[in-house]
Amino acid sequence: MREKILAIMEKNSRIDLKDLAILLGESEAAIANEIAEMEKEKVICGYHTLIDWDKTGEEKVTALIEVKVTPQRDMGFDKIAERIYQYNEVEAVYLMSGSFDFTIILEGKTMRQVALFVSEKLSTIDSVLSTSTHFILKKYKDHGTIMQKEDKDERMLISL
Repeated sequence: MREKILAIMEKNSRIDLKDLAILLGESEAAIANEIAEMEKEKVICGYHTLIDWDKTGEEKVTALIEVKVTPQRDMGFDKIAERIYQYNEVEAVYLMSGSFDFTIILEGKTMRQVALFVSEKLSTIDSVLSTSTHFILKKYKDHGTIMQKEDKDERMLISL
């Protein structure tokens, strides 16, 4: 039952408890208890709203930063990641395989603000060897949701 609850809630975290119970053929109480247990166990870590900031007046810049580091003895990558994710600008930190160690997702008001974060905060960490910053220019799909869906005119063309 857990996997089914998670699969549905991952796509729609606002689903009504009653609707979720009907979909899964379970009682509302059983679903509520299972969700509460998963929140307690940190299986469910939070609930988020996906916003298309391009459609608001708010200026935001999102950057993906690749980081190469030297792992710390007896602590590996964890302490470095912890230091990085403490910054408010940092939205996500991922340990990666491949040619760099971390991918950092960062939000700022301007490209300059992101550049200052990289030069003044990120690059000054002793273990950081190099960074490569990529700015997200347009989001087509985010968290499984298509962002710029065009309305299609499905009327038939008739000529006389």
